Amino acid sequence: MTTIRLNFPKPERVFNRQIFDSLFDYSHFIEVWYGGASSGKSHGVVQKVVLKSLKKWNHPRKVLWLRKVDRTIQDSIFTDVLDCLSTWRLLPLCRVNKSNRTIHLPNGAVFLFKGMDDPEKIKSIKGLSDVVMEEASEFNQDDFTQLTLRLREPKHKQRQLFCMFNPVSKLNWTYKQWFADDVVVDHSRVIIHQSTYKDNRFLDKDNIETIENLKQTNPAYYKIYSLGIFTTLDKLVIPNFNTRRLSSEDSELSLLPDLFGLDFGFVNDPSALIHVKIDMKNRNLYVLDEYVKKGMLNNEIAKVVKEMGYSKEIITADAAEKKSIAEIKRDGIFRIRPAKKGPDSIVQGINFLRQFHWIVDDRCPKTIEELENYTYKKDKQTNEYTNEPVDSYNHCIDAIRYAVEEVNGAGSPKGKILKNIYI
Repeated sequence: MTTIRLNFPKPERVFNRQIFDSLFDYSHFIEVWYGGASSGKSHGVVQKVVLKSLKKWNHPRKVLWLRKVDRTIQDSIFTDVLDCLSTWRLLPLCRVNKSNRTIHLPNGAVFLFKGMDDPEKIKSIKGLSDVVMEEASEFNQDDFTQLTLRLREPKHKQRQLFCMFNPVSKLNWTYKQWFADDVVVDHSRVIIHQSTYKDNRFLDKDNIETIENLKQTNPAYYKIYSLGIFTTLDKLVIPNFNTRRLSSEDSELSLLPDLFGLDFGFVNDPSALIHVKIDMKNRNLYVLDEYVKKGMLNNEIAKVVKEMGYSKEIITADAAEKKSIAEIKRDGIFRIRPAKKGPDSIVQGINFLRQFHWIVDDRCPKTIEELENYTYKKDKQTNEYTNEPVDSYNHCIDAIRYAVEEVNGAGSPKGKILKNIYI
């Protein structure tokens, strides 16, 4: 076991004040770090947990780093931890296994990186000292409860669970757990830190302007991503939905047609690929799979479609992106096609979707987040709701509108179904 000594002669160049002030405070079992975008909360928690793991303990720490969906680990928390170790010149001293995403620190501490897609796999991990939930709002109450039960190894002292997230809808479990009016928080056990972009001294001018411009361009996003506060729910567009674990092999789903939609984004908005099934007879809409990410080039989208096994499926995409559709087709996704946009297509498509009860797989956190936040506009003069949705939290839902175009207004899919693929 190697003893590691780090020296930060100018800590103000390494840590934000909010994390520095609690860097060596391990007295709370649960640490909640929430607030706006680019506030430095996730980066700060990574720094704190890495430093905690490098300290000399009677037993080396065993830390579980989590995202709700396993495939999002590689480009998020795993990369963040590697960057921290590299910045502190510790990475050459560590053993990194990228295939199973484990990091062995030189003092014997172990970092495990997992998705909560399969909670049973998490239950098999023994001897944890700490757990980190990145984007904790994407998890659910049961996930959180199960993770608290995993932190029971008596040999580890000052065990902790860290939760980092942006405040979203007041329907989210994080609000009900720590912020609802009827909740009494045990502050000897739970400490809550709130932050905004103003708390991040390392943020550059361009990022600050982008965040502050949300006040004019997207008031709903401004409350969450700039001010770091939970939104007051307005009239939800899709109020009738529930979540559970789904499989295409389920008897109720196996005979239903597969439908796929794609909404494009890049810098400020994500691209969203969605897999749904629709039961016209019983008026049920099932959301089985999603892939949602910002900054994706078209060749990267094509690669994701192939990796997810959807390259031979018909994918209906945003008609405004004809060049993107052509490039993705050039990269081997031959059955991608543009949606048929017409006058009032958004309102008409939403009205169609509202006729169904939605069942969403619990591994589709971005769709769930949108359903909890997608609301109707209010007329400023009359204070009455219009039939037009707010242009926020709608990327997955737009992809779903495109996906169900085959059955929208037709009552049944056009063409015939062969092995659940339209021809």
